[in-house]
Amino acid sequence: MVRIRVLVVDDHRIFAESLAAALAAEPDVDVFAAGSGPAALRCLERAASEGRRFDVLLVDADLGGHVPGARPAAPVREGDEDGLVDGISLVAGVRSGQPGVRVVVLAEKDDPRRAALALGAGASGWVAKDCSLSRLLNVIRGVLRDETHLPPALLTGVLRELTAARKHRTESEVLVESLTPREREVLRCMVAGLGRKAVAERLYLSPHTVRTHMQNVLGKLGVHSTLAAVALARRAGVGPADLDGPSAGDVVERGGQLA
Repeated sequence: MVRIRVLVVDDHRIFAESLAAALAAEPDVDVFAAGSGPAALRCLERAASEGRRFDVLLVDADLGGHVPGARPAAPVREGDEDGLVDGISLVAGVRSGQPGVRVVVLAEKDDPRRAALALGAGASGWVAKDCSLSRLLNVIRGVLRDETHLPPALLTGVLRELTAARKHRTESEVLVESLTPREREVLRCMVAGLGRKAVAERLYLSPHTVRTHMQNVLGKLGVHSTLAAVALARRAGVGPADLDGPSAGDVVERGGQLA
């Protein structure tokens, strides 16, 4: 019999313990529980190092409490945690670090926007916490077959949210493409949080020149502040500049001379 390894991640102990106990009664399910994002990440890392990776994570959509550690088969212990990890961030982190793990988000209520964010982060399903155990088991087995599971009532709203997000991203991409290579580099520095003086030092430009580039960036993007420019850049997929030094292939200016 092929066994399914499941990790329940929820900072509500009674719910986590009850769900883990119910799943553990299934003959083909091995279940563990973690009471916070950091505890879940430690549990995942430990399992991977031992060659016993988890197959499915069940993550609380409202995760974010400072509760507990991780422990096999149900009980969630109290203990200090190093920082907080919310549910959606945990989904993204897990899918990035261990792409073979399927993630299902458990929610108190239907929320098309948050469900779309979860799917965008890499979740394979969004399930109501009050669903039946048989329904949850069907979802767990379904996502292992690479299926995506959403409540029918959420489908239209989630598609609308995903379409709107793609539209905003596409519009932002077009605006960013209107920038010159130098303006794009300045924008990447802005995304990295650098001020005018720091940008000038990094790109070997005068502060006056950087100011002109920044004004051009804001104008072409149609925004009125650095924060708005950074938000638009993020939507377009623009990452921060590499702060370790000029990127390979950069054209820099030193003392008015191109180098």
